[in-house]
Amino acid sequence: MIEPNSQPSAVAPLLGAADIRRLAEEIGVRPTKTLGQNFVIDGNTIRRIVAAAELEPDETVLEVGPGLGSLTLGLIDAARTVVAVEIDPVLAGKLPETVRAWRPDAVERFHLVLSDAMKVTELPVEPTALVANLPYNVAVPVVLHLLQHFPSIRHGLVMVQDEVADRLAARPGSKIYGVPSVKAAWYGTMRKAGVIGMNVFWPAPKIHSGLVAFTRGEPPATTATREQVFAVIDAAFAQRRKTLRASLASWAGSPAEAERCLVAAGVDPRARGEVLDIDAYIRIAEARHLPAD
Repeated sequence: MIEPNSQPSAVAPLLGAADIRRLAEEIGVRPTKTLGQNFVIDGNTIRRIVAAAELEPDETVLEVGPGLGSLTLGLIDAARTVVAVEIDPVLAGKLPETVRAWRPDAVERFHLVLSDAMKVTELPVEPTALVANLPYNVAVPVVLHLLQHFPSIRHGLVMVQDEVADRLAARPGSKIYGVPSVKAAWYGTMRKAGVIGMNVFWPAPKIHSGLVAFTRGEPPATTATREQVFAVIDAAFAQRRKTLRASLASWAGSPAEAERCLVAAGVDPRARGEVLDIDAYIRIAEARHLPAD
């Protein structure tokens, strides 16, 4: 077991590069690309992430992929409760020990769930915020899954591949506006909150990371289901260069029916998917179930 480094009493100690490598060596872990493991080794970066998350002291934070616990300790300092979801059993086995060593007074405020975040639908506590360093290859599906299944999550901050961060926060009309942008807007407002360099990770990725802050909005007022709206979004972006009349033909059953739905929704059939906001997609989904004239 490693002991926390000596630091001024006013500043809670966080894991540094040497601590992270020592912890990994103790349990025989080498970061893997398969699980997207890039451990943060810089305490100042952790403090920056936690500050950007704007957590209240009484909040319960959901962390996905805590790894060796570098961000976990920062979250424990900022919130009342932290529940961490970890898919790797070796890392999950070590994490409670690390919390006991570095934050002995916070053991009862920490909960660990050994599971795939894409399959989690229940937690031991109800989260109010999501703060996580997400694996690049599953970041968007994880965010959408958690927002769908945990409506108690009101806000949060996720660190993802910088390009993905731009897509999540993109607005209609942008070249990078696409499926992640529109589906994320179903749940609320996303905004780019910063960029993280490569050298604060072990191993260092080849690309920068981006911070995305989000605030959940009220559920859209619509007669269509989320699944129906998301089906329209998927179809609209399946072939970006086509007009909506053409790209929605399979979804609607024919080009003529697609045009009827678009006109009924107040959308130009010649438009393309990247110019529509979430409200327009909702209207299209609703129009699919209206009777033809």
